[in-house]
Amino acid sequence: MSEAEESDQHRLARNLNELLQELRVAQAGVQILFGFLLSIAFTVKYESASGYIRVTHLVTVLCAAVAVAFLTAPAAWHRVLFRQGRREEVVRSGNTFALTGLAFLALAMTGTVLLLAEVILGGWPAILVGALAFIIFAGLWFALPIASAHGAQDGERS
Repeated sequence: MSEAEESDQHRLARNLNELLQELRVAQAGVQILFGFLLSIAFTVKYESASGYIRVTHLVTVLCAAVAVAFLTAPAAWHRVLFRQGRREEVVRSGNTFALTGLAFLALAMTGTVLLLAEVILGGWPAILVGALAFIIFAGLWFALPIASAHGAQDGERS
């Protein structure tokens, strides 16, 4: 069936299934990361960690928790609203939730890399490694796709 022949309901069902499949990948990763980050606070070495490390760790854990909330929200919305014929709203909101969740996951991953670099390198080198991680996540997950979308739109206008 061509895209033009696809009914709105079939398209919405396909979009929702694709969204939920994509989120399964991110959900597993962020939940593992969240568990790992939680376990750090219960280690002997953490007791002697500096205030900077503790605050960075807390912010990173909070970013991971927010990522979990946003990345699992589309499944919850689907479960609550699926019998009410509101699939379009679930897909639209789910997309926003997924992008927000990925942004917080990128921040959580950046914080995790920064924490590890701080333990191994310390100081400015650690901050540089953290900044590099942020640039990679922001670039691959957001900047390049947005630039590609704008490039495709510009190509259609020509």
